[in-house]
Amino acid sequence: MVAQPPGGTVSTLTLAATTPRPWLAGLDPRLRVGSALAFAGVTASLDEPAVLAGALAWALAVAAAAGLPAGLLLRRLVALEGFMVVVLVTLPFTVPGETVLTLGPLTASWAGLERAVAIALRANAIVVMLLALAGTLDPAILGHTLARLGVPHKLVHLFLLTARYMVVLHDEYRRMGLAMRARAFTPGGNLHTWRTYGWLVGMLMVRSLERSRRILDAMRCRGFQGRLHLLAQAPWRGTDTAASLAVSVLLAGFLTLEGLA
Repeated sequence: MVAQPPGGTVSTLTLAATTPRPWLAGLDPRLRVGSALAFAGVTASLDEPAVLAGALAWALAVAAAAGLPAGLLLRRLVALEGFMVVVLVTLPFTVPGETVLTLGPLTASWAGLERAVAIALRANAIVVMLLALAGTLDPAILGHTLARLGVPHKLVHLFLLTARYMVVLHDEYRRMGLAMRARAFTPGGNLHTWRTYGWLVGMLMVRSLERSRRILDAMRCRGFQGRLHLLAQAPWRGTDTAASLAVSVLLAGFLTLEGLA
């Protein structure tokens, strides 16, 4: 997990919010991230709802086998499902085809409904698999894995620093909010409230800038020269090869079913 900041506690803002099962933790992180990306690429190319439903079922099975709690998974899918509801409600009325529902001048088609269902299944399958395989990695390990997979180092630096100091900034925001309440601040729909929130955001940005400068100075004192020093990584093992072959067969099966449908 992300190291605990001095004087604070690690909140639920950390990315790896659950400990994966031993079988998953024993796999090479490069395999987990690569498999999630390959699954996303293949699933994005599928169109048949039945095949997409199979991909979603497989993603849910992997999430369950990885020990990802159902409640945590549902909380992380809330924003996605809200968007999917909008797609399911609006898309059928924008695609021509056989009419399934008429609302005044608007007509919904079967083709539009099938397309909306396919989009919902595709998006959920990809997100669930990413959460199961990549989302259960420790942020530091995930960052170093991305670097080993060829992601630009500046993006990796940004990811690692965001994952590490998001909790610190959240704690700073909580302390400032507590100070506001200690001064009898009560939010409302008036100009004073909006002005106060503006000052809150401004002070948070100022303190974040000051902290970032101190962090950069500390990194330079430790020899940082703009280059990420990769942690030692365990060698590729036979179990990783077997798992990669199994993933390849599974993805090839999805593509074959798509071609036969």
